[in-house]
Amino acid sequence: MSVPVYEVFAIRVGANAQRTARENFLYDACCGDPNASMPLDYYFWVIRNEQQVIVVDTCFQPATADRRNRQMYRLPEESLRQLDIDPAQVENLILTHLHWDHAGNLGLFPKATVHLQEAELRFCTGPKMAHRTVNKTYEVEDVMSALPPLFEGRLRLHTGTVEVIPGVTLHPVGGHTPGSQVVRVNTERGWIVLASDAAHLWANIRQRSPFPILDDLAQTLEAFIEIDRLADSEDHVIPGHDPLIAERFPHWNGDPHIICLHQTPA
Repeated sequence: MSVPVYEVFAIRVGANAQRTARENFLYDACCGDPNASMPLDYYFWVIRNEQQVIVVDTCFQPATADRRNRQMYRLPEESLRQLDIDPAQVENLILTHLHWDHAGNLGLFPKATVHLQEAELRFCTGPKMAHRTVNKTYEVEDVMSALPPLFEGRLRLHTGTVEVIPGVTLHPVGGHTPGSQVVRVNTERGWIVLASDAAHLWANIRQRSPFPILDDLAQTLEAFIEIDRLADSEDHVIPGHDPLIAERFPHWNGDPHIICLHQTPA
């Protein structure tokens, strides 16, 4: 049987315009002047065809953006409705990890089965969260919002690679956080990998120069290898925060914040 084909959209929610190149690499900035401006974008993703809709991550809320001094372009639910998607009717929600900018709106999806690596929930509810340097990349309210789906039987805690539906698979890679996972999707242009924060920028993975927020350096580098193995080419790797995504890929109906990853980049 043939593997189903999906549309995949990156939905841009906000930005961090203050970021410099030095802040985007663990060691030496690999893209010229380390003090040069190098902003980050904040995305979540939608996978769909005529039969299925899957949301990947949920981004953040306006109050969190204000507290963390991030620009917010549009509420996630507003972009979903542009795509004629009602968050309350979504049946599958994938969380690549539970950092503040990826897990801030679980309450929008009351019916969804939530897919998360067990190692991620164990980590962000464990003793290492007592360290401010560790827990500052999480919001306690976001972590707590994963508990109602758990008690309701809607939280699927995975311990390895799993097929969510045919043509969409989850792959634990660790590195950025202990439970980070990436999403492999079959599209009209081939197999793409939503790397999320396993690779913030194309420069991070292509130059093997990790983003500085990580749990395990060696595992981050191993994750790069696995992501490249899963994707059909380097242009089939979709980093989690690269503004070049919005520059290189076509936009849906001219919308500045909805980007078509299933179409060929420039």
